[in-house]
This record gives sequence, C-alpha cells and structure tokens, in this order.
Amino acid sequence: MILKGAEPFFLPGNKENGILLTHGFTGSPSEMLLLGEYLNKLGYTVLGVRLCGHGTTPEDMSHTIWQDWYQSVCDGYLLLKGCCSQITAIGLSMGSILSLLLSLDYHVDKLIALSTPLFIAAQRGLNSLPPRKQCHDDFIPKPSRKYPGVDEHYTVHYKKTPVICVYELLECINHLKINLKNITAPLLIIQSNNDHTASPKSAQYLYDNVQSPSKKILHLNHSGHLITLDSEKEIVFSAIADFIQNK
Repeated sequence: MILKGAEPFFLPGNKENGILLTHGFTGSPSEMLLLGEYLNKLGYTVLGVRLCGHGTTPEDMSHTIWQDWYQSVCDGYLLLKGCCSQITAIGLSMGSILSLLLSLDYHVDKLIALSTPLFIAAQRGLNSLPPRKQCHDDFIPKPSRKYPGVDEHYTVHYKKTPVICVYELLECINHLKINLKNITAPLLIIQSNNDHTASPKSAQYLYDNVQSPSKKILHLNHSGHLITLDSEKEIVFSAIADFIQNK
C-alpha cells in the first residue's frame, strides 16, 4: 500500500518537452512535486516516478536492489517518451545517480543533477556499518526536517533506513563512477556547499569526469540536501527552467 502523498504524479502539458523527475534514497515523489508543479506551469509535461520499494514501507525497500530502482526510472522514461518528443531527466540525490545512468541506455536531451552523492559526506558513518551479510533485518533511524513555508505533504519519506540498501546505494554510485566518461548529454549540476549528505566535492568530480560538451555548475550556500524544498528552491527552479530553455 502506497503511503498517502507518496504516489507518483503526472502533470500533462505540451507534447514536445517532457520532464522526468526522480526522487532520492528512502524518499518519495513528493519531494519533487513542488518542482514539478513549477515546470508544469511553464507548459511542460511532468512525470514524477516512485522508485521500487519506496513510498510503502522500509521493509519493502529492504527486499530491493539498486537495479530495481533503476528499472523504475527506465519505465518512467518509456512512459513519458510515449507522450513527448524530448526528455529532460532531473534527479535529486540518488535520483540524480539514476538519471545519469538512464542517459547511458536511452536518449536524454538534457540532464539536471541535484545534490548528487558521488561522495557521501558522513563517511565515518559508512565505516561503522555492520557487514553486509549480517544486516538484512537492520534499520537505522532517519531524522525528519521541516522546511518553512513547505507543506508536509511535500516531505513524505521513511523514518528509518534499511541498512542493506545503503550497500545497494554504494554499489549504484560506484557503477556510475565507472561510466561517467560515457555521459555526453548537456548537463546542469546544482549543489549546496552546506549539504551534509552529498559531499560538495561531488559536483566538481561529476563536472570533471563527464564528457558532456555543454555543462554547468550552480553552487548554493544556504540549503541542505533537499534543495527542491529548502530556502533556495526558487533559485534552483529558475536555474532549471533557464537551462531547459537554453538561457
């Protein structure tokens, strides 16, 4: 059963430009909905996917692997491609990793990577994880955060994280790192210097290692990890719209 507010969303617009939005690790489409509504008002057709194992229960997620999450993005792409001739893939956090991987298997006209965790800021916490074979039933609490002026229905996520899935996330990140040199789509990278989840050095690493002839970085200074909800979200939304519109 899908949690209230964690459903995927489809916002119809024009048939030329489709926007594929992918949420992050243990999150839900809700964290991309504000951005989706903003882009839809500009005329774009927007699809916010729900990743396999997300938006239901952490126990459901614990039985998934990263390839399951990736397949959810591929399914969303194929659905949106049936409606629109051009696709821009926008991912937040792990959703950014999955969106970048998508461009290796399908034609993506533009890529936008938000808070991309190529390097995890809390490396010390990763080093203290129990061995993979011992953590199938282990969960760690996940703190909640409220964003001023943002309704709670935009922040639906799990309150605990399946430890086994942290290993899957790390495998997914490593798979992308190996293949960064094969990414050639126009790319906008947005990263906050105040991000305590994705190390800010991830942005420069991504910029330096993709082969996209057109690529940009926008640095934020005040937001945390969920830049689609935080204090600089209007800056993020405007930069995304300008990039899609080639400004």
